[in-house]
Amino acid sequence: MVARAFTVAFEGIDARIVEVQCATAPGLPGFAIVGLPGKAVAEARERVRAALTALQIALPPKKITINLSPADLPKAGSHYDLPIALALLSAMGILPSERVEKIIALGELSLDGTLIDVPGTLPAALSAAETGRDLICPHASGPGAAWINANAVYAPKNLHAVIRHLTGQAPLDTAKPGTAEDIKSTKDFKDVKGQHRGKRAMEIAAAGHHHTFLLGPPGSGKSMLAARLPGILPPLLPAEALETSLISSLSGQGASDGISRQRPFREPHHTASIAALSGGGRDAKPGEVSLAHNGVLFMDEFPEFPSIALDTLRQPLETGSISVARVNAHVRYPCRFMLVAAANPCKCGHLQDLGRACNKAPICGENYLGRVSGPLMDRFDLRAEIPPVAWQDLSNQEEGEASAEIAQRVAQAREIQTKRYEDHLGVSTNAMAEGRLLEEIAAPDTPGRDLLNKFSEKFGLSARGYHRVLRVARTIADLEGVPDVQERHIGEAVSYRLIAAREKIAS
Repeated sequence: MVARAFTVAFEGIDARIVEVQCATAPGLPGFAIVGLPGKAVAEARERVRAALTALQIALPPKKITINLSPADLPKAGSHYDLPIALALLSAMGILPSERVEKIIALGELSLDGTLIDVPGTLPAALSAAETGRDLICPHASGPGAAWINANAVYAPKNLHAVIRHLTGQAPLDTAKPGTAEDIKSTKDFKDVKGQHRGKRAMEIAAAGHHHTFLLGPPGSGKSMLAARLPGILPPLLPAEALETSLISSLSGQGASDGISRQRPFREPHHTASIAALSGGGRDAKPGEVSLAHNGVLFMDEFPEFPSIALDTLRQPLETGSISVARVNAHVRYPCRFMLVAAANPCKCGHLQDLGRACNKAPICGENYLGRVSGPLMDRFDLRAEIPPVAWQDLSNQEEGEASAEIAQRVAQAREIQTKRYEDHLGVSTNAMAEGRLLEEIAAPDTPGRDLLNKFSEKFGLSARGYHRVLRVARTIADLEGVPDVQERHIGEAVSYRLIAAREKIAS
């Protein structure tokens, strides 16, 4: 007789059902796990053995075989401990097989039988709901898994509680869904002195979900502006919050007590590798671009990142997803993020100050920014120069416009876009509009089109650059609440392409 329990294996943000089969047979005592188990899965037999011993349950003096089906699917992670233990207990006749087969279980076992939290509980809860099964997970993950609210979720603290529940001795209460408390940021735009153009760029970027490149000398406030961008973004919609939490759950960085509606803000160091940015490793885990899904990816010291790592951003910026291919895994993760990059004008940072620039100017500036490829730079909708803050602004005691006021305008612009694109699948902001749809919603008036055509001809805008100007102009018009794109909107949008234009003038 073969006893069965069920758990999941992760493929991207999807959880695939795995059947844990247990058979006991006469022969020399042994405990084998087959079905492409990873190192952590293979070690489960020792953790399960110790946990059962702690409960004074002795393994039968037989040959025990655990098969993880489908056998050709790689299995990784310590969450297989609990389902292996349940399948074994069912084979031993301690647990009723009909109850064990109606649940999906995951959790790591400590040597005394305590259930330890594991990544991926939220995708597992979704899979359990789709297959009509209940879920048993560690206690800490219960509120987050119960947020799905489509099946019963039980969150015991140890294996003993699981056994008593499945045998009917002490049924567990279902876990109550929780909502993670969003930590309100203390970073406010009212603290930023001067930099009105930089603040305006951040407002436009937030309103239309536009990628932004900030260029300025050290200490001008680029990082300060970027750090305050999440404070003016609207909260995640329920569908966005679920998808973002799925990725966080897989990476082990999600909130265990519920679903957060706060948009992620990721800021990797410039020494980050390709795998750290795009995802990878032995199990093809999500990288920074996916962890920033529906939020902001801030990359300070942009040219200091390895050039090959930067160029991996080009495809995700266009498609909103990334395929991570490794020898033993091939998965796709969503990564619809807003990229904010900051850079100094040169290595020393003082290219525009002749009194402080190094003796390699202006060649050092060309070489430094030249580390960022042209195709990648072309993908930025907004390019804003952040000049040094004047001492008059620093000594000014008046507070600037607060983030709450800016956020209100951003929310109104986003509401306009939501209504505009409600019949267009996969499009929710102006930055996602393309093709005929973009030509319809962002068609400028005659003076505006003439201005855009002159600018395109003079500075050689690519087709991508041309369309990005239209997207930005549409967002500026939405911030004003104006239905049509006019010449002033095109003029302001064009002004955010002049960093690249200056390079052409200089040449």
